[in-house]
Amino acid sequence: MHLPVVVIGAGHAGLAMSHRLTERSIDHVVIERGEVANSWRTQRWDSLRLLTPNWHARLPGAAVSGGSASRDPDGFMTVGEVAALIGSYATTIDAPVVDRTTVTRLGSHGDGYRVVTDRGVWTCAAAVIASGGCVAASVPALAAALPTSITSIAGLAYRNPRALPDGGVLVVGAAATGVQLAEEIQASGRPVTLAVGEHVRMPRTYRGRDIFWWTESAGILDERHDEVDDLVRARHLPSPQLIGTPQRRSIDLNHLGEAGVRIVGRLGRIHGGVAQFSGALANVCSLADLKLDRLLRTLDDSAGASRIDEIGPPERFEPTRAPRSPVSELDLAADGIRSVVWATGYRPDHTWVDLAVFDHRGRIRHRGGVVADAPGIYVLGLNVLRRRRSSFIGGAAGDTAELADHLHRHLDLTVHAGTPSATGTARHERLLATHATRRD
Repeated sequence: MHLPVVVIGAGHAGLAMSHRLTERSIDHVVIERGEVANSWRTQRWDSLRLLTPNWHARLPGAAVSGGSASRDPDGFMTVGEVAALIGSYATTIDAPVVDRTTVTRLGSHGDGYRVVTDRGVWTCAAAVIASGGCVAASVPALAAALPTSITSIAGLAYRNPRALPDGGVLVVGAAATGVQLAEEIQASGRPVTLAVGEHVRMPRTYRGRDIFWWTESAGILDERHDEVDDLVRARHLPSPQLIGTPQRRSIDLNHLGEAGVRIVGRLGRIHGGVAQFSGALANVCSLADLKLDRLLRTLDDSAGASRIDEIGPPERFEPTRAPRSPVSELDLAADGIRSVVWATGYRPDHTWVDLAVFDHRGRIRHRGGVVADAPGIYVLGLNVLRRRRSSFIGGAAGDTAELADHLHRHLDLTVHAGTPSATGTARHERLLATHATRRD
């Protein structure tokens, strides 16, 4: 089956691209390995809420609607509400989704590409990789040294504290996932030790407004990929220490310490059942505090330049109270630790992409989502893809508008060069009729 475009992945980014292609009357199909919003349905812990307020989750062609998202624009959607929002969005835009179909290979085919799945083969002039940036857990190699008597759980496999064995828990990583899980597990009655590396400290609200209101107002999220000083670093920074709650409260290491969580340095080694931690915890915390103060000064400057009314006075927050003599070694069994939760980040899974488009670290080389050395291949849903806002659901609108324009031009060029790039609506309708499409 041939179509001009194949979109791989029916999350928010793939569906937003589908809407942009429909706007431009470009025939396409959206292939999804599970259901629409599959990752939100199958790879998130039970209590998770979005870090961004509901008003921030704007998708092209549809307003935020349904459940608490419409009733409380300043609230934070639960996992179920996010999945329902994306499912409703697929229905609203009438996306041509072929679900429960796994792509096993994306490779070259003449002047275009061949998409092989477990339910058939598509050829296309262009393909959009929108399978998500948080598909696999980034578990460090040192996890292999963990004694077999201790349960090891990757962040994507964690659901709730009840699934953990009784006893102490070591949470590794202090970005958004790590601090949220440490708080939840500690509250369940299991003593938690949190291993802290580089992190981004950020308040939930500042001067009476949500922190995302400030980053929008100051234009921080609109910084383009080609304007960022160190783009590689920006794309791999840990997510900020934030939590979405009805109380709009902040979460940081001070809060966790007060709740009884033991704070230690970055986990560097496990040998003979003994975990060894970095002694640079105080320096790491001081650096995070300095960056927080720098951010707050930037926000204050933006408020003054814009003469924003009805906001509170400038605030500054207590420095992180790092332990004066943090634990450097821990005999896991003797300390009663029975499980380790690896909150060490996530990564995409592009093992099925059979194209020469990867760098030495196995990452797809792209410039703002336009994949290098593979004309007609695009990638979506990655951090700081085209702008800083690309890291969030609301960033898909701008990313897909610009990439769809680029893709449209690519198709025009292939047509002028004599490459077939369209098969007609009738064939597309027959395609969809042969594949069951489910949208919730």
